[in-house]
Amino acid sequence: MATKKKASASRTRERTTGSAATKRSLQRTDGTGGKPARPVYIVDGSRTPFLKARNKPGPFAAADLAVNCGRALLSRQGFEPPAIDEVILGCVMPNADEANIARVVGLRLGIGKDTPAWTVQRNCASGMQALDCAAMEIASKRADLILAGGVEAMSHAPVLYNNDMVAWLGALNAAKTLGQRVKVFSQLRPRHLKPVIGLLRGLTDPVVGLSMGQTAENLAYRFGISREQMDTFATRSHLRLAKAQDDNHLNEIETLYDTRGNVYLHDDGLRRDSSVEALAKLRPVFDKPFGLVTAGNSAQVTDGAALLLLASEKAVEEYKLPVMGQIIDSQWSALEPAQMGLGPVHAITPILKRHKFELGDINYWEINEAFAAQVLACLAAWEDKAYCESELGLADALGSLDQERLNVDGGGVSIGHPVGASGARIVLHLLDVLKRNEAQRGIASLCIGGGQGGAMLVERV
Repeated sequence: MATKKKASASRTRERTTGSAATKRSLQRTDGTGGKPARPVYIVDGSRTPFLKARNKPGPFAAADLAVNCGRALLSRQGFEPPAIDEVILGCVMPNADEANIARVVGLRLGIGKDTPAWTVQRNCASGMQALDCAAMEIASKRADLILAGGVEAMSHAPVLYNNDMVAWLGALNAAKTLGQRVKVFSQLRPRHLKPVIGLLRGLTDPVVGLSMGQTAENLAYRFGISREQMDTFATRSHLRLAKAQDDNHLNEIETLYDTRGNVYLHDDGLRRDSSVEALAKLRPVFDKPFGLVTAGNSAQVTDGAALLLLASEKAVEEYKLPVMGQIIDSQWSALEPAQMGLGPVHAITPILKRHKFELGDINYWEINEAFAAQVLACLAAWEDKAYCESELGLADALGSLDQERLNVDGGGVSIGHPVGASGARIVLHLLDVLKRNEAQRGIASLCIGGGQGGAMLVERV
């Protein structure tokens, strides 16, 4: 038994330190570590305001959000939209009219019928996955200019019939005579009318049977994170977003207009009056009545889009494009689904090792705030010698991350977390933060439902 345990621990260390089975970086055949075969630049980007879901479908479908975002982005470029080689978007739950939503958006933006477009889905990191796919296409010389990012209209998540109702409708459709139809109608029961809430199902892991909030409760228990710590983190997220809005630090946002003449300028989930005292009054949502995770210290259910333009050096020179930054490396990792919030730790650590960086060598960080407990658990894991040794294969604790350089303008708790878009948003905003502070290097990362993590290292050029 001891031998099995030791072997299992060894395999865990191999997996989490970037083994051949799980390492997914921009490393190419040139053998230069995490560097791509040729440079991949981010030249521009935009996002919509993130709009909080309010118990009914929001004013925009997912494709509408992406088109409005992309139209503003493309209108200021020095090339025509058909110059784009590919469109790659992340989206978790497009509606029935948005199959392969990237293609729908590409055509509506006038990018052209001859331009391929495809949609990716990696749960919370779908937007970052789209950027990673685009970077690989450019690095391998298969494309020079790509529109990539993510979009989600969570307020439009489907509400479905259950299987009993589907079977009943099938029987009704098959009934040919009046007598047969009457018989089918007589079999209709209240249980047939119980809906399947797509959003709730999507935020529950089907393998371990836990909601994402329950996995956050697991991490709070594992690392001894208190309710006060969570609420303090959440309050800070709102206060930082309020200051960012006041200081005009969210220049990546494009104004939205709906068909009723309403104007959307800002992320509207911000609570300027947020305080630890106010948040302390909220009841736990995922582990009643004794849990610690509440709606106030969790990311908001939100609609939004974020799109970026990625280019090769050839495209930069040909179209005289400005350069925001360069994608240096990326990493995908996997771990126990019940501990999914620690995904950033497992994705970021291999990048740091490959480039021989310490935590302090990264100027700014964006770690998506799925839950306050989840981000705090990531920071605690790096400070925990036992965790770093057994789960990350390190000789000692990695150290402490300076929270003054983490999510400096707020995060998912205050801004919101439209799952398909957040991975693109944090990369885009990270580049803005680097520019604003004349800093060089940043890492963006997310935890991913199902027990995964993603991270991307970018540098200003």
